[in-house]
Parts: sequence; C-alpha cells; structure tokens
Amino acid sequence: MRLHRLAGFTLLEVMVALVIISLALAGVAGSMGQMIDTANTMRDRTYASWIAQNKITEMRLSGALPEVGESSGEEDYANTTWAWSAEVSETGIENLMKVDVSVSYPGADEPVRLVTGFIGEPVAPGQSNQIWNSGQPDRGQRQ
Repeated sequence: MRLHRLAGFTLLEVMVALVIISLALAGVAGSMGQMIDTANTMRDRTYASWIAQNKITEMRLSGALPEVGESSGEEDYANTTWAWSAEVSETGIENLMKVDVSVSYPGADEPVRLVTGFIGEPVAPGQSNQIWNSGQPDRGQRQ
C-alpha cells in the first residue's frame, strides 16, 4: 500500500513567510509614521505663514507707515498658541519699509516660518486707480 503525502506547508515554510510579512509591515508602518510627521510639519508651516502674512496685512491696513523697530506677541490659531516677532527696517527708499515676521512655537529658538513683506506710505483708497478709471493712456503705451 502506498502512502499519499498530504498537500500543505511545513512549519518552517510558514515561519519564514511570517518573518517576511512582519518585516514588510514594519517598513510600511515606519513609512506611514514619516508621512504623518511630514504632513504635520507642512500644516504648521502653512499656519505660521498665514499668521505672518496676517501681521503684515494688519500693519498695511493700520493707515500709517510703521515705525522702525521690533514688536512681538502671541496669537491663538488652530487650537495652538504661536509666538510672532516683527522687525521693521528701512529699505533706503523713501516711505518704503521692510517687515520681517517670524512665527514660532512659544519658547522655541528656531522659527517655523519667516515671511518678509514691504509696506509703503498709505494712500487714499482708489487713488492708485485714478488713471485707469479716467481712461487716460499710460505714459509707456504707444497710441
């Protein structure tokens, strides 16, 4: 009488397959963790950029040319407290100021984002569009 061998995997084959699968899953888990960290960093940089741009816009809309110097404060945004610091400096051009706004976590040495903007002397609303609205040709255009 002949014995038939049963079809299936040996214990050693199953163990090797489990080791291979566990290594692959560990690599995937590590990659997922790195992707989450990158997404969080990009989110924080975006928020910090928005906060800095808002500070520059607040200075522009104040109706006055900002004074040369530094100012700082904290801002609550997206369930997080952010520290900001603004430095206003002269550009060498009359009535044009340079503003550097850095945004960081409170107590951190390194900023999350640094945004630079320029603020000129405020003009009356609509004054810059008078030539456009009057229909007069621009000096540089040919007729």
